[in-house]
Amino acid sequence: MNPLIPLFVIVPLAGAFLIMILGRLIRNLDKYLASLILLFLVSVSFWFLLTTGDKVTVYKAGGWEPVNGIPIAIYMVLDGFNTLVLCIINIIGFVSVFYSITYMSRYTSENYFYALFCLMIAGMNGVVISGDLFNIFVFLEISAISSYALVAFGVEKNELEATFKYQVLGALASFIILLGIGLIYWKAKTLNIADIRMVFSSGYDRAYYLLIQILLLCGFGLKAAIIPFHAWLPDAHSSAPSPISAMLSGVLIKAAGIYVIIRLFFNMFAISQGMSVLITTLGALSMVTGVFLAIGQWDIKRLLAYHSISQMGYVVLSVGIGMMMISKGIRDEIAALAIAGGLFHLINHAAFKGLLFLNAGAIEYTTGTRDLREMGGLAKQMPVTAATSFAASMAISGIPPFNGFFSKLIIIIAAVLAKYYLLAVLAVIVSIITLASFLKFQRYAFFNKSDDQNKRNIKEVPFPMLFSMIVLSIICLLLSILALPGIRETILMPATDILMDPSKYASQITGI
Repeated sequence: MNPLIPLFVIVPLAGAFLIMILGRLIRNLDKYLASLILLFLVSVSFWFLLTTGDKVTVYKAGGWEPVNGIPIAIYMVLDGFNTLVLCIINIIGFVSVFYSITYMSRYTSENYFYALFCLMIAGMNGVVISGDLFNIFVFLEISAISSYALVAFGVEKNELEATFKYQVLGALASFIILLGIGLIYWKAKTLNIADIRMVFSSGYDRAYYLLIQILLLCGFGLKAAIIPFHAWLPDAHSSAPSPISAMLSGVLIKAAGIYVIIRLFFNMFAISQGMSVLITTLGALSMVTGVFLAIGQWDIKRLLAYHSISQMGYVVLSVGIGMMMISKGIRDEIAALAIAGGLFHLINHAAFKGLLFLNAGAIEYTTGTRDLREMGGLAKQMPVTAATSFAASMAISGIPPFNGFFSKLIIIIAAVLAKYYLLAVLAVIVSIITLASFLKFQRYAFFNKSDDQNKRNIKEVPFPMLFSMIVLSIICLLLSILALPGIRETILMPATDILMDPSKYASQITGI
């Protein structure tokens, strides 16, 4: 039992509490304490990533051991999969909160912002390490309610409208998820993920089982904003302060949506061909529809928001291909490659999309506009923003040597090897359209001359914002090394193995 696991929740919760009390008394404590908390969590996340490997580590709240193989404690679990997601959450959290030191100085009540930010981090970390559905739901609500407030933080009309839509659809998602959890408890008499799998595997009503799967897919699909559950995302991501946009797109839709879908459909439910086809279809629809909705946007942040839908489509598509291979019981090596490609792209998306939203925030911070048609020639006045934005644009478009190229290549190769040629072709076409969209962004923002550019006092953004953008641009390059065989086996394969072999996950919890 590892006593360090609860720190992912305890530290940010304590930080939020201290910020609310001491932030009123000590000037600037809130922003620096939040940064230190996130830096500590990044260090712990990396330590677990490097030491966990193929092992499954658990923390039993209260020290309760299983009784007759029935896990009665609250389990916090770390394995090869969720250590990756914890690194994503806390790294993007750190660069976003450090970026906020300058960016949020234009807002009032900064201590509320940093307290809510810590609560959101605690909620997402809690979702990822929870080994039972009840606590996943509790932490999901902590992160969701915090994000509702953060989206509306500027209290302007469009922000309040966006957060209202976000709250309504978020509440609907929570109701659907809670209904699904209730139905599981009614039949299984347990909410522990590993225990539920054992109960359902011993015999179940197929129609009842399918109803639960569809409810949870719809609920967490709303949280992940995959097509057709995406209506809240463009307004929420574009209206929020840019550090929060980076968190929503780079982290929240993964931790609260994609992660839970993958965890439940691999480690709790038995993989079926019908659900595999449905999940793959939703991924393909999201990938294609998102990019076509993005290409016509002139608001930078709305353009980026629609691309989040498209890029999450790549992840869901790739994982779905892996599920279809497993359900057919053939070519496990192709299933492993597809799942690894999806997880690789999940990591990559956090880096380049987080960076793009920070770039958009820097542009808006200096120019006061998000409309590409009102910009132009910013490359000379904002060289660091332009350079980092170019790196992120090439990464999301799948241009080597940036990270997005390698994860997309793995996904396309897996689709071809699995003989899903149409999906491979769609992935290539979507990547080409994505490139066209971001060439438009680069041209109109940084190179196209605007008529009044000499009349505006435009200069580069302050150091905290520059630091965060530079760090993420370096990460976009460094993540490419995950494609190398030795490093891929060390970082990605433990996550793939725990998903493909649910008994590895369950045995450490049930003791069987």
